[in-house]
Amino acid sequence: MAKESMIAREVKRARMAQKFAAKRAKLKADGDYVGLSRLPRNSNPNRMHNRCKLTGRSRGYIRQFGVSRITFREMALNGLIPGIKKASW
Repeated sequence: MAKESMIAREVKRARMAQKFAAKRAKLKADGDYVGLSRLPRNSNPNRMHNRCKLTGRSRGYIRQFGVSRITFREMALNGLIPGIKKASW
């Protein structure tokens, strides 16, 4: 399980990226890279990480399902993901 502080940091980054999205797009269209550099670093959407919806784990993230590889295996083993059969893992 990820620390609550790490998850809170990701939520803060997402809010900040959404807040500055229009301003960032306008500066980028104008080619004002000095103005872009003055924006907060965490307002860039590239700094956000994908996290597992259940555990908060950032590594081994499967984008199609929105969970980490470990959670995916557990869910497949319990039959919670339709169409996925356990072969040999």
